[in-house]
Amino acid sequence: MSLFRDDGVVLRAQKLGEADRIITLLTRQHGKVRAVARGVRKTKSKFGARLEPFSHVDVQFFSRGSDLVGRGLPLCTQVETIAPYGGSIVTDYGRYTAGTAMLETAERFAENEGEPAVQQYLLLVGGLRTLAAGLHESHLVMDAFLLRSLAVNGYGASFTDCAKCGLEGPNRFFSLQAGGVLCGDCRVPGCAVPSPETLVLLGALLSGDWRTADTCEPRYWREGSGLVAAYLQWHLERGIRSMRYVEK
Repeated sequence: MSLFRDDGVVLRAQKLGEADRIITLLTRQHGKVRAVARGVRKTKSKFGARLEPFSHVDVQFFSRGSDLVGRGLPLCTQVETIAPYGGSIVTDYGRYTAGTAMLETAERFAENEGEPAVQQYLLLVGGLRTLAAGLHESHLVMDAFLLRSLAVNGYGASFTDCAKCGLEGPNRFFSLQAGGVLCGDCRVPGCAVPSPETLVLLGALLSGDWRTADTCEPRYWREGSGLVAAYLQWHLERGIRSMRYVEK
């Protein structure tokens, strides 16, 4: 029997029995963890409200084995709030739908339970912090998070130099399979030809250039979001269900 302590973000909560929940978290040290929180659906629960999606929490787990992730689910025995991002996110439809897509994406990239995914964890915490602050359009925050998540998991896209031969950009032809824009010589069938402004926007979101991203026209936001969604679906081999509800 062992005790573990870690901080993490609540990705989702599922009902279990009459009063319990199974909580899925993305943690700093242990990656994705599923744990049972007993009695949290009771009105007198001390920490039920702290285990809602979007919450950044410090959690103590009780495991019956020497490892946190083993044959059975560990128990959440203590929870302290680090940052209640959900309070600002769930009250706004745009933030809520974008945030839900971010949680689902983070869970997909951290698919193996107990396997550390520190960069993905840090990206999610930073993305939720930015989303909750409301300083940028919610779908731009989501697209920036998706692009960076792809990059830290080995699927970074190029929006200027040719993804095949490295020819300095700007280049116009975008290929999902090739990993970004291609020059005229490397162009393959099925390439998209997005607006130059859209490629500038996507490059800005990937690099964190919010001054450029915030001043981009809405028509380029929509085109860019379509490319990001398609690129994400290509590498995950299936789409993120939550993205269909995101306001564009």
